[in-house]
Amino acid sequence: LSAWDSTLEGDGGRILRLGMREVDGLKEKDGLQVSSIAQAGLKAGSEGISHLHRHGIPVPALEKLAAADAFRSLGLDRRAALWEVRALAKAKPLPLFSFAEAHDHGVEEPISLPEMPLSEHVVNDYQTLKLSLKGHPMSFLRGLCAKERVVDNAKLKSVENGAYVSVAGVVLVRQRPGTAKGVVFVTLEDEFSQCNIVVWERTVERFRAIVMGARLMLIRGRVQRAGDIIHVVANRVEDRTGWLALLIADQGLPQTPASATHPRNHRIVPNSRDFH
Repeated sequence: LSAWDSTLEGDGGRILRLGMREVDGLKEKDGLQVSSIAQAGLKAGSEGISHLHRHGIPVPALEKLAAADAFRSLGLDRRAALWEVRALAKAKPLPLFSFAEAHDHGVEEPISLPEMPLSEHVVNDYQTLKLSLKGHPMSFLRGLCAKERVVDNAKLKSVENGAYVSVAGVVLVRQRPGTAKGVVFVTLEDEFSQCNIVVWERTVERFRAIVMGARLMLIRGRVQRAGDIIHVVANRVEDRTGWLALLIADQGLPQTPASATHPRNHRIVPNSRDFH
């Protein structure tokens, strides 16, 4: 149903339908062609994917669309769609068949794929679209946050000025203005809202690697309020980027140490916007 560009729909144009340009790596010519073919109608399931392929949509483009969960409107979720694309004759060979030097296509019996956990869907959305309409990474980490006495951004609005709190979130923005005398401003996001963090120069020096590199931070500090404007002045900065790796575990959120697998080098969430 999407065009290449995002479009406004619904009563008064209040609904934003994401365009296929949001799919990471998808070429514009392929996206435009998919939109044109789809307007004529597609059958549900694998027949719709096969129809797109027969009409010139290359397998790499279909893989990118499947990875972005674009075929859900045809009744195929991300995992099922990826399976169907890989079944096409020109798809990249599956590792198992490559190792066995056997063909990975032919007559196959229908199979039932295990359901992908919602947290893994959200991770894949962030990897392919840089956002998710299904959930926020922090919403799956509330159990871990509760153990750390983390206040979510909804409850932070009612915390008194000067109170000592712990907050956590995905890093959206890091700013270090030249006129701020070494102060770093960080914006954290959870499933409710955003939180503004002030890291004074002495704290930056103490936790420099974390302040400048963490993808998910836990901040311990004091609330500073001025009307509706709320900041948390950091006293301690902790790197909890390892929590993101738990979102793609096979069995939900196992109680493994956060440092066991550190995904800083894997794009589970988009890079922050840093201004130094």
